[in-house]
Amino acid sequence: MTVPDALPDAPTGTGVIEMRGIGKTYRSGRLEVEALREVDLDVATGDFLAIVGPSGSGKSTLMNLLGCLDRPTTGTYRLAGADVSGLSDDGLARVRNRTIGFVFQSFNLLSRTTALENVAVPLLYAGVGRAERLERAREALTRLGLEDRLTHEPSELSGGQQQRVAIARALVTRPAIILADEPTGNLDSASGADVLELLHELNGAGTTIILITHDSDVAVAAKRSVRVRDGRLAA
Repeated sequence: MTVPDALPDAPTGTGVIEMRGIGKTYRSGRLEVEALREVDLDVATGDFLAIVGPSGSGKSTLMNLLGCLDRPTTGTYRLAGADVSGLSDDGLARVRNRTIGFVFQSFNLLSRTTALENVAVPLLYAGVGRAERLERAREALTRLGLEDRLTHEPSELSGGQQQRVAIARALVTRPAIILADEPTGNLDSASGADVLELLHELNGAGTTIILITHDSDVAVAAKRSVRVRDGRLAA
């Protein structure tokens, strides 16, 4: 199966994500663990969805499938109209790089590397030339109010600033979807509120946001939410 160079744009309000009958079973020898079962999920272009659940509920497995970091055992996953459930590892990697921006709880920034260079990294993997990489990284950081932190390394930034760098890195490829996994988990309440406000602003500009969290107080920042319990979804 092949994947196009870029998935087609979908009009606002139409489905960018469609999951039907998704199941995920992990096997180790004779042991089988059914992490997800019969999951149906629709996400419209421009949506802001929170996926909420405690540890062990299956929400991390669902995030990995949504982010094309893994593939389902059963069911179909259509992303912007393209069936990605059976793609090869290379195909999934192309989809991730071109369509999805990731924001993680632990920031995942490269140490001893400037904010500008951290943000430019995804463009390196996309084959973008150095001059354009740095210009786009500079634009993304400026958009997030970090124009005076371009040459700072992660150790020279606060937690909130590090998360903003991570969000800039997610944005630099101009993805259709931002997948944010516990993005406020390592932040104080004020910095966490700033990050959620930033996600709101990005969503207002048209970016689809999927927020993964165990915290119901964080989930209320989204337009709507679904809960994961024992591998199943509940509204």
